[in-house]
Amino acid sequence: MAAEGTAGTLLEATSSAQFQDFLQRPDRSLVVVHFWAPWAPQCVQMNNVMAELAKEHPQAMFVKLEAEAVPEVSEKHEISSVPTFLFFKNSQKIDRLDGAHAPELTKKVQRHASSLTLSSASADNEKEDLNSRLKKLINAAPCMLFMKGTPHEVRCGFSRQIIEILNKHNVVFSSFDIFSDEEVRQGLKTYSKWPTYPQLYVNGELIGGLDIVKELEASGELDTICPKAHKLEDRLKDLINKAPVMLFMKGNKQTAKCGFSKQIIEILNNTGVDYETFDILENEEVRQGLKKYSNWPTYPQLYVKGELVGGLDIVKELNESGELSSILKVEN
Repeated sequence: MAAEGTAGTLLEATSSAQFQDFLQRPDRSLVVVHFWAPWAPQCVQMNNVMAELAKEHPQAMFVKLEAEAVPEVSEKHEISSVPTFLFFKNSQKIDRLDGAHAPELTKKVQRHASSLTLSSASADNEKEDLNSRLKKLINAAPCMLFMKGTPHEVRCGFSRQIIEILNKHNVVFSSFDIFSDEEVRQGLKTYSKWPTYPQLYVNGELIGGLDIVKELEASGELDTICPKAHKLEDRLKDLINKAPVMLFMKGNKQTAKCGFSKQIIEILNNTGVDYETFDILENEEVRQGLKKYSNWPTYPQLYVKGELVGGLDIVKELNESGELSSILKVEN
């Protein structure tokens, strides 16, 4: 093991006490810890990367810790696989990277090392910026679930259970993987005063974790609190009738994302008729569902008062015959 505090070297923590000592050293405000295993070749490779980074960033401390040899530290920081990298600043965990991603590790080290000289005023602004970001995330959808993993790749049993409950009750929700952003993961605990995950929010207000959701399910309140999904057919009807003239296309009025959509936009603009658009590239369920619902396999699709007019070829024919303007204006 290298001598403690030696700049430009990769240090090793062999105990929980030594790990804590590294974090609390006053001469290093950024500490990067590699949780590794000697039996994993990718870990050995990443130790070499850490050693090079230590030479490039002597103002930071780089530490390797054998995950299975110090299990209490690994369990505390939820290390479930190796290699995993944790970033600490002033003894507080600020970031995380799972996997042998040398370019991403280098990028994170550079970003955090460059901010070591933040003034206290900048730190206050950083906290304010984080709170603003957390508020936006919480309000990103009427029902937001902060969980470990995603609904398709759940990474803990509690998150899996809450997903099953929400799906069982046909709840419409969006989710955020707290493993994807350590700053959000740690910051939300303080922001919401709720120390564990998953966390469920409705209309920007914290509902709680798995136990609370189970209680709400048992009492029947969950169905009244959480927004419910419409059946796809009902949703498609609502979208088709959202405006008297609706165009389902790739992109939008300002930026058409295919040649056919661009042509039909130009034709509609020349009629002077008001119309709204829906970007089918942003919602795969609508994109596929509308093909079956309307029995029309391609896009764009133009609807007038809930009735399918057709695609680009039909709109071109109607435009050339002079019928398009009269149809749109009469129906509009």
